[in-house]
Amino acid sequence: MNEKELNIRSLLTIIFHVVMWGIAFFFPYLMMSRGGADVPFSEYVWRNSIYFIIYIVFFYLNNNLLIPRLLLQRKYWQYVISLFALVFIGSFLSGVLHQLEFERVFQPWMEQVPLEYRDPLREVNIARWNMLMIMGRDFFVMALVATITAVVRVIEAWNNLESSKREAEKQRMESELAQLRSQINPHFLLNTLNNIYALIAFDSDKAQEAVQKLSQLLRHVLYDNKQNYTTLEKEMEFMKSYIDLMRIRLSSNVTVETTYDMRENNQTQIAPLIFISLVENAFKHGISPTEPSYIRIFFSEKLGYVRCEIRNSNHRKVGYDKSGSGIGLEQVQKRLDLMYPKSYEWHYGLSDDGTEYISSLEINTNNAPSLS
Repeated sequence: MNEKELNIRSLLTIIFHVVMWGIAFFFPYLMMSRGGADVPFSEYVWRNSIYFIIYIVFFYLNNNLLIPRLLLQRKYWQYVISLFALVFIGSFLSGVLHQLEFERVFQPWMEQVPLEYRDPLREVNIARWNMLMIMGRDFFVMALVATITAVVRVIEAWNNLESSKREAEKQRMESELAQLRSQINPHFLLNTLNNIYALIAFDSDKAQEAVQKLSQLLRHVLYDNKQNYTTLEKEMEFMKSYIDLMRIRLSSNVTVETTYDMRENNQTQIAPLIFISLVENAFKHGISPTEPSYIRIFFSEKLGYVRCEIRNSNHRKVGYDKSGSGIGLEQVQKRLDLMYPKSYEWHYGLSDDGTEYISSLEINTNNAPSLS
């Protein structure tokens, strides 16, 4: 929130308080007037202004001093004692002022009564009882106002704390995602450049075609990957281009089957490059230079669930084959946990006979958290 927004918010808060206090002050007079009481407005203001000032001072001392410095700092007993003292002082001052007003009105009336009919002790008791009643009433009202104010401020402080936690968590997630995206780009490029390098040795024409397709893929990686989400249509176009690029270097003993069960112009939001490591893994580990191999890739969407299933032949690695450090799958796991917490199912591993590797990922795109 910038300085201008803070100034506007402060101004609106001041206006709100002025309006509320104005309503609280003038509403009783309006009710008295509608009830038939003939009280001049100037007299009402003169008689009630000082009581109202006591309430205002009490409210802001509690709201702006005691609550932030004691209650919100978890100094509960100090707050209770200080609040009790403040309420007592406020109700005592109010009681004294009401007593002076009572004597001002009551005394001239009593002076008209003959001395033989007057009872000084009874008059003193009436005055004391009147003062105690006013003090009790104001003590209760101030205590009630203080309680409501404290509850509101505590709830507000709790909401601010939760907002701060959510903001901190959002920044943490965005930082981790940015770090993961920065790792995905070189990881993707390294694998693709290795494939093009292998093509140069035996088919320069295919290598040139691969470079052209790579430039198209980089456009998606460099721009769409900067966003937290992209459309499923764009992501599928990227996957098709990538698979076509991988096909260029394959020999005739490798079969690649792809299925895209998607709606046209699909605008469903999906995390960019969330599937690329799974497909890379299939092309890296599912192909043998000597034995027949296959890769079967299936994408579908239904009722807000996006599914990716990849099956590829599994061949026993020789001792010198060090390909595949597992970085790609580790990145997939981290991104899924950040982008789709508790909203995905991912199962992967070898078939029972060990001849096929299966990776099945299903994402509930409806439950993706907002990172905007």
